[in-house]
Amino acid sequence: MTSGYWYLATPYSKHPGGLDMAFRHACVAAAHCIRLGRRVYCPIAHSHPIAIHGVIDPYDHDIWLPQDQPFMDGADGIIIVQMPGWEESHGISVEIEVFSRAGKPVEYMAWPLNYGDSP
Repeated sequence: MTSGYWYLATPYSKHPGGLDMAFRHACVAAAHCIRLGRRVYCPIAHSHPIAIHGVIDPYDHDIWLPQDQPFMDGADGIIIVQMPGWEESHGISVEIEVFSRAGKPVEYMAWPLNYGDSP
C-alpha cells in the first residue's frame, strides 16, 4: 500500500438506478476499499450531496470534471468500479484517459461486491 490515495470512479448519470442509487453504490464501493485498507477519494460520494443540497447541476461535466482534476492529479492511480453504467459513463472515460496519459495505474473492481451490504 502506498502512502497516498486512489481515485475511485463509479458511474453517476449513466447509473440505471438513478443518481441517488449511484451515490449509495459509490459509498458501498468506497467502504469496501476502506475495509481492505485502501485509501480512496470517491468523487461521487463527495459531490452528490453538494450538488443536490447546494443546487448545482449534477449532470454538468464542465463544473464537475475541473473540480475533480486536482484529485486525479494527486492520486496514485484509479480504480474503476464495474457497476452498471460504467462503460457508458462520459466521466469515467475522461478519467481513464487522464490517468492513462499520466502513466498512472488503472485498476478494475468487480461489481457487485461479495458481502452483505452490496446490492
